[in-house]
Amino acid sequence: MQSMSAQRNASEYWQKDLAALIDTIRLPSFGGMLEKFLASQCHFDSMLVVTFRKSLKPLILHPTDPAEQSLTLHNYINRAYILDPLFNAIHSGSLGEGVSRLIDIAPDSFETTKYYQSCYKEFDLIDEINLIIELDPKVSCAISLGRRTSRGTITRAELSRLNAIYPVIKSIIRQFWWSQSQEFVKYEKSEGAMNQAISTFGSGVLTPREQQIAGLILQGHSSKAIANMLDISLGTVKVHRKNIHTRLNTSTQSDIFTLFLAHLKELDPTASA
Repeated sequence: MQSMSAQRNASEYWQKDLAALIDTIRLPSFGGMLEKFLASQCHFDSMLVVTFRKSLKPLILHPTDPAEQSLTLHNYINRAYILDPLFNAIHSGSLGEGVSRLIDIAPDSFETTKYYQSCYKEFDLIDEINLIIELDPKVSCAISLGRRTSRGTITRAELSRLNAIYPVIKSIIRQFWWSQSQEFVKYEKSEGAMNQAISTFGSGVLTPREQQIAGLILQGHSSKAIANMLDISLGTVKVHRKNIHTRLNTSTQSDIFTLFLAHLKELDPTASA
C-alpha cells in the first residue's frame, strides 16, 4: 500500500504542474504544459486538442508545431473529420461535456471503416479518451488522448482521476480560449465543400435514400444500426447496400470511401493537401 508520505508527494507533484499550467494560459507554451499536467493523471501516447464550430473545419490548438503534425493529422483536418465519430457526436448533439471514450460513441461497425484503418489501426491506437468542453454555445473543444496497444486501455483509476479533475481542466481551457482564441480563429476554414460532398455524393447515380445510406456506411454504421436509425427493415437496408455497390461499381466499403474522396477533391482541390 502506498504510504501517506508517497501519496502527499504525488499530490504535490501534480499540483505544481497545475500551477505551472495556469501560469501559461496566455503563453504559446500552454499546450505543452497541458500535456504534461494530463500525463500526471493518465498515461497516453498522443494528445490532440481541436475545436469544433458549426460550418467550419476543426481547428488545431495542439500541437501547433508543424513538425509535430503528421500527414494523417492534416488529412483529418482537411477531409477525414467528416467521418469522425467524435465530430459527428458533437455536431448531432448526442455527446455533451465531460469525459468519454471512443468506444462509447463510435458506430457499431466503426472498426471496419477505412477511416478507422487509416487513423487508428495504422498507428496502433487501441483506446482514445476525450475531454469535451463547451467554449461557447457555438464552439466545442475536444482534448483527445490516444493509447497504443502496448499501453493497453485506460484503467478505471485513470478514468476516475480524469473525471475528478475535469471541472478544473474545463475552467482552464475556457480561460485559455478567451485569452488566445484570436490567435487561432484567423486560420479557420469553411467546411462548405465537405458538407456539399456528403450531400451530393452519388448524385445522379444513387437514389436519395441510397445516398443517405451510403453516408451512414462511410461513418461506420452496420446494416442493423442503419435499419434502426431509419426505421426500415434489415432486409431493405441490405437491398439498398447491394444496389449502392452495383450503381457505384464497388464491392467494399473501402471502395466507396475512395470514390467519396475523389468526389470531395473535385469540389475542393485543397482537401487533398
